[in-house]
Amino acid sequence: MRKIALLILLHLSLPAFAADGLITAESLRGAKDTMDRLESVVKERGLTVFARIDHAAGAAKVGKKLRATEVLIFGNPQGGTPFIECAQSVGIDLPLKALVWQDQAGKVWVGYNDPAYLAARHGVASCPAAAGLSKGLAGLVQEALKQ
Repeated sequence: MRKIALLILLHLSLPAFAADGLITAESLRGAKDTMDRLESVVKERGLTVFARIDHAAGAAKVGKKLRATEVLIFGNPQGGTPFIECAQSVGIDLPLKALVWQDQAGKVWVGYNDPAYLAARHGVASCPAAAGLSKGLAGLVQEALKQ
């Protein structure tokens, strides 16, 4: 039951981050710990981590300051290829990405693009691969946010 409740929370995330197709969930950990856990879960599930981009570190290099803001880029051909087979233009949105950031109030969030939204964006709303990726992403985030 707890698993179902967390999945519902992931999909009914706060409208404060109302970017089209963005699913968000609050983390009770710090930003670095949240991203470290997410990266670990991604690797444990056999996915490839292509990059971990620290936007705050990049900003510091040009004399700017950002709160913690990191992107993890990850995936595998088994999940992505069927999605691209539905519409090759989906390739612009793959590999998958997850963003971890700290907001002005100090809360930490995980966000990712909803594959169902991406499928609709590319005109293949009925693509079965999108549903599998949605379930997989929600599971990854759920596992990373577990206490």
